[in-house]
Amino acid sequence: MLADPRHSRVVLINMTRGKTPASAGLAPQHVSFSLLQTALEMFGVALTLIGECQAFDIMGQKLMHSTTQLDVDALSIWHDPRFTDNLASRDTGIIFFGGGWLEEDIFIAALHAVERGYDVRLLSDLIATRVDADRSLAFDRMALHGILATTVRQMLLEWAVCLHDPLLTQKVQQLLL
Repeated sequence: MLADPRHSRVVLINMTRGKTPASAGLAPQHVSFSLLQTALEMFGVALTLIGECQAFDIMGQKLMHSTTQLDVDALSIWHDPRFTDNLASRDTGIIFFGGGWLEEDIFIAALHAVERGYDVRLLSDLIATRVDADRSLAFDRMALHGILATTVRQMLLEWAVCLHDPLLTQKVQQLLL
């Protein structure tokens, strides 16, 4: 099923963890962060930053479009009414998660989201692990619960095609060249 940008939300968890994104292993693909910023602006999709995202800045590029930042423990976001009310107020049905750590914070947040009826996607090119050997195990386990891995590039094209707008689709295709 194609993700509809009108019902999508991007949630980035603990992007800095007291480190620079490069040292946390979150910035090897600058293109993905650049595309994320473009996608958020182009489709008007809201961004929520959770936890350690102070002065979140990837290679000089701040993600600011329609951004909500919550200083809350990632394992407790589903008990925080600021987070849950914000999702409900925007008619969110699909959540795209990124950040760190895949096998810990993102794993728990994603499972809770599925339990609450959300369609959950993982932005694999914007996710770091604490233990690299656990990456495939975490993705495999979440796939058993219907949680799909994707990339920012795939998300952007999916949003464009979902809207059935040939000009927008062509613009996205040019952007992805």
